[in-house]
Order: sequence, then C-alpha cells, then structure tokens
Amino acid sequence: MELATQIFQFILSISILVILHELGHFLPAKWFKCRVDKFYLFFDPWFSLAKKKIGETEYGIGWLPFGGYVKIAGMVDESMDTEQLKQPAQPWEFRSKPAWQRLIIMLGGIFVNLILAWAIYTGLNLSVGEKYHDLAKFENGIAVSEEGAKMGLMNGDKILKIDGKPAVRMENSMINMLLANEITVLRNGKEVSFAPKEDGIAHILGSKTAKLYIQNRFAPVVDSLTEEGPAKQAGLQKGDKIVALNGKTIRFFDEFSDGLAGKKNQPITVDVFRNNELKRFTFNTNKEGKIGFGPDFGLAQKAIEQTETTKEYSFLPAIGRGFERTVESLTMQIKQFKLMFNKKIKGYKNVGGPIAIVKMMPKEIDWVAFWSFTAMFSAWLAFLNILPIPGLDGGHALFTTWELITGKPVPQKVLENAQMIGVIFLMGLMLLIFGSDIYSFCFVILFIFSQLKMALLLRNMGSI
Repeated sequence: MELATQIFQFILSISILVILHELGHFLPAKWFKCRVDKFYLFFDPWFSLAKKKIGETEYGIGWLPFGGYVKIAGMVDESMDTEQLKQPAQPWEFRSKPAWQRLIIMLGGIFVNLILAWAIYTGLNLSVGEKYHDLAKFENGIAVSEEGAKMGLMNGDKILKIDGKPAVRMENSMINMLLANEITVLRNGKEVSFAPKEDGIAHILGSKTAKLYIQNRFAPVVDSLTEEGPAKQAGLQKGDKIVALNGKTIRFFDEFSDGLAGKKNQPITVDVFRNNELKRFTFNTNKEGKIGFGPDFGLAQKAIEQTETTKEYSFLPAIGRGFERTVESLTMQIKQFKLMFNKKIKGYKNVGGPIAIVKMMPKEIDWVAFWSFTAMFSAWLAFLNILPIPGLDGGHALFTTWELITGKPVPQKVLENAQMIGVIFLMGLMLLIFGSDIYSFCFVILFIFSQLKMALLLRNMGSI
C-alpha cells in the first residue's frame, strides 16, 4: 500500500509537470499560428489509452506513464520524422516562422517550469510557512557522523557560513556543504574555514545511512544493553546518565564515542548518575572497542525537535521568498554537476532513476511534501531542458540563437545530424549513470525516454 501511494504521488506530480511544460510549448505555437499535430500526456508507442481530435490537434493519453509531448509540424524533433521536411515549407509550419518566434516556442516549457516552481513555493509560504531546523538553535554545536568527520567537520562545531553566505537552515546547509568550496565554523571559540574533503563527500553520497551526517548533540543516557556486553556485565542499567569517562567530564554522547575510539580490550572507568547518586564502574572494552549499549535516541529526537522553526509569511514576502527558493533549487541543480563528474567523488554512481525518485515520495499522502517535491522537480526539469544539448529544448534554442546572431539558419541536414548525435549522447550518459542498476534497468530506459524525450526509439512520438 505504501508503494502504491508513492507511485500515485509520483505519477500525479509528473503529470502536472508534463501537462504544464508542454502547454508552455503548445500555447505560443498556437499563438504564432503553427500547426500542432499532437498533444499527449504520457507516451503512446503503438497505441494510446484515449485520444480525441479537436481541430487540427490530436489530444490523448498514452499508456507509458512517464512524460509527454507536443508534436509541432515542420520541426526537426526526436521522432526524426523528416518526410514532411522534404517538402517546401508551409506558412503553418514551425520552420517557416521567424527565429524569435521559434525561440519563444522552444523556451516556453522551461519558462513554465520556473514559474510553476515559483508559484508552488509562494503558495506553500502563504499556507503553511517554511518549516526548518535553525542552526542558530544548535547551542552546543553539532554532532558529526563518521562520514561528516571525514569531510572535515568536528563534534561541537557551529556552522556559520557556506561559501561566505550565512548558514541558517540545517536542511539546506547539509546539501550546500556537499557542494561548497568553503565551510566556516566556530570551533573552540575561533572561526575556522576549510574546504570540505572529497573523500568524506564520496562516503556520504555512497552510504545509505550517512545522509544525516550532522545533528544536534544529546546527553549520553543508557537505553538498550546487550546481554553479553561489558556494560551490562559491569552493572550499568537503562536510564544511567554517563557523566565521565576515565575521569574526563562527558556531556554529550558524541564525546563518549570519541573517548572510546581506539580503546580495544582496554580498561576504562565510567561514571554515571543513577537516582541522583554518582556511581563508578571499571571494566574492559571488547575487542572492537565497544561496551555493548545503545543511547537513548529519544533524547536525540527531542534535541533536534527543539531546533525546529516555522517562519510565516504575508503575501508580498511570500512571493519574494518563493522566488528565492526557486533560484536556490535551480542553483543547487547546477552545482550538483560538480559532484557528478568529479573523478574522486564519482557522484554519477549515486544518481537515482525512477525507482529512487518514487522512494523520495511520502509513504502516506502528505500534500506539503508532495508540492515541495513538485516545485523542486519543476526547477530540475527547467535546468535539464535548458542544457544546450541537441534533443533538449536548450539544444533547439542554441541553434535558433545562432540564427538570430548570424542571420543565417542552420542547414536542415545539420539539425537532423545534431539531433541524432544528441539523442545518442543523452542515452549514453543515462546508461553510464544508471547502467549498474540491473534490477531497475527497464524502468531506467522508460525514464530516459520520458525525461530526455528519447522518442527516436518510439516512432513519431514527440517534439518538445
């Protein structure tokens, strides 16, 4: 049931994005009197679930529930249907229109994606405000996972700036630090700036459990105890609060973990408070340097909840912040390319296909999370489509911009060859990223077809 809910939300989000993106192409095409042969939600190779011709345009729903398309007459598109292009250009064809009109048609989908993201973020700001964890409320600094430590962070650090900009929100900062050139923290009373280490970033991206690599610090209170562990054998009990290790004062669980590091099969002294009494236990760690107890993660949850903040907006500030969130989301997509092609980080290995995207959806209907995802994904599609690669909107726009600058159209044969090369390049790039995901290979191919408009393999499928 949870998976079905996630799939439903994913398909609904994609459907909204596709319809509005394609409307961004469709409306200016009709405005400039181009003939639009098809407008489809989802793809329809070989057959469609429903279709109806109204005027010159066939509107339909395909059976392949990823993406969609509009097919504009007289345009070199991914279908490589060039028979019509061998005939003299007609007034209602895309190729007969002035370059500036063609440019508007091609960039219309990107424009709509950006406006949609802005509108959704604005609506969220007005309706529920912006909920986040405020780094200023991490009064004792951060607790850092092993992967976060490899990146260069330390327990007790207070994150101040990321690339010179104030770090306010924990959620944004955890992503921005992975993309940053410089992180500034308050460490032992002094400001320290450093470049995050690529090894740590690679560990965080490659781990399924390290995504939350920083959190608020919490007290070291004993919760679970293993039966044969040194802690239980020595007499520690659930509820004991550790206050010292080998005579050194301990306030936070991360300090206790750091204190145990490297102490394998060694004697240690642990002081705890139990029923307002101080008790001391001396025993050896095991061969792995552990003592066999788990902390009270309920305290960890309470600690992070105490940093939660909700910022509410009136109408005009909501619009302004909505624009900022759109720009932040778009900027984040651009920065991620640095990780994608970094030789050491190898971010492309951790890029998810449609299965990973479905798993990002809430397991229960959560409209705030749904619309937040849709806004983020809309900005992502805008960035993807503006890339100057043949086969994407940006590739079409590149050739048209060249025509506007030089005053000469790009030869038709060049457009056809560039389209073919672009499709092959995009397919190769996606196979490089997703090729190791054997179990979801078929889903990956569908994702390639839909998001990158791989209609070369689905005859006469789409245009922009």
